Amino acid sequence: MTKSVPEAVGIAPEVLAKYEPVIGLEVHVQLLTKSKIFCGCSTRFGDAPNSNVCQVCLGLPGTLPVLNKRAVEMATLASLALNCTVHEHSRFARKNYFYPDLPKGYQISQYELPLATGGWIEVEHGGVKKRIGITRLHLEEDAAKNLHEGFSQSATKAYIDYNRCGTPLCEIVSEPDMRAPEEAYAYLTTLRQILLYTGVSDCNMEEGSLRCDANVSVRLRGSQEFGTKVEVKNLNSFRFLQKAIEYEIERHIGLLESGGHISQETRLWNQTANRTDSMRSKEKAHDYRYFPEPDLLPVHVSGAWREEIRSNMPKMPDWWRDHFIKDYCLGAYDAEALTASRNLAEYFENIVTESSARVEPKLAANWIQNEFLKLANETGKSVQEWPTYAEVAILLGRIQEKMITVASAKKILSRVFKEGKLIEEAVRAEGGVAPILNPSEIEQAAREVIAKNPDNVAKYKAGNEGVFKFFVGQVMRATRGQANPQAVNDILRELLS
Repeated sequence: MTKSVPEAVGIAPEVLAKYEPVIGLEVHVQLLTKSKIFCGCSTRFGDAPNSNVCQVCLGLPGTLPVLNKRAVEMATLASLALNCTVHEHSRFARKNYFYPDLPKGYQISQYELPLATGGWIEVEHGGVKKRIGITRLHLEEDAAKNLHEGFSQSATKAYIDYNRCGTPLCEIVSEPDMRAPEEAYAYLTTLRQILLYTGVSDCNMEEGSLRCDANVSVRLRGSQEFGTKVEVKNLNSFRFLQKAIEYEIERHIGLLESGGHISQETRLWNQTANRTDSMRSKEKAHDYRYFPEPDLLPVHVSGAWREEIRSNMPKMPDWWRDHFIKDYCLGAYDAEALTASRNLAEYFENIVTESSARVEPKLAANWIQNEFLKLANETGKSVQEWPTYAEVAILLGRIQEKMITVASAKKILSRVFKEGKLIEEAVRAEGGVAPILNPSEIEQAAREVIAKNPDNVAKYKAGNEGVFKFFVGQVMRATRGQANPQAVNDILRELLS
């Protein structure tokens, strides 16, 4: 008799250590085409239900699909960015299964001859870099969206929105190379970043344009034989992905340790109960009765077209990180933060290379990571809505040349982000830019402060170093914060000595 694992899975660390998890991910990515993969209907998200449909994507009799060339181009670009081999010839197939969200009764996908195979990406986890293989990338059409209302079986109503049906997808299947939930998290994060850099998808998990299924099994450490695989479907957040894999690993080990049997099945993540629930027994390829799609010609990606697509590929995150570290002498932390998105990396690059300002890279990196990202988070503004890099280069250049104070620059930027002003407008709104005083003016203020506080001068000369902060504060107050703090320190040290 099959034993079951307790509801609250909790396995002792020494038992967990006996087993090695084996994890592979299947990621479905909606491509950013304006129209669907086999018809001219819009792929725009958020339109009224069932408003972007036609006879083709509804699967009405007598209609024929026509392949969207732009979808092939985007999938090829993604394949090249993931180091895959793009095949000159690939072919669509019919994947037969019957769900309400699949109006034809089959899905047009690729099976025996996918668009691309044999890729890899490099991920970093715990300071260690690891290469994760990619088995294949293939094109297919998306299904419609099921919406459920009610909770009990008798009260539940199901609605179907066919707007998404026929949206072009590329499915990216990894090798079973991951050995920890954290590695799977790092893989999906890196994969998403690469796809965002290419511009082939917005990878918005909340809108369903990036969806992930995880294949999980366990085996005794040292064993080369794979255990029984379970698929967890439709994980729509990075956090749920990691939690679902963690749960499955413990569930598998609990079953094996208690003498139970793991069934090959498909499960769903129950986020309310923090567990996976069985959905159905796992289908195999023959269950889908794949056969070549008779209404579509084979796909031909010539070598010339492939290289044309490659020539238009933007620089990837790794290139930007290496460039920032090597050419601008930034640390790994700064380089990682500045390459979080392609727009951010290019924004930083444009500021530093703006010839009129000659901004120091480290200064620009600090301001972007601290002030810019903080204000962007407060206002919800994307990089495209930030002030132009030319304006920012001039502002940072003034700070660098000690023409304005840091405090003034922060107030200016706050107005820019929160009030939507241009930098020069914000300068005028602040009553002009407060200049940093020249050394002679700072020295005069310092002499006046020292003259008014003979008791504290005596304490300082007697070795009370803490009194020095008092003098610095008094000089900054006397100059209304317009003095360079380092200059204040240097001048006070000289005068007090």
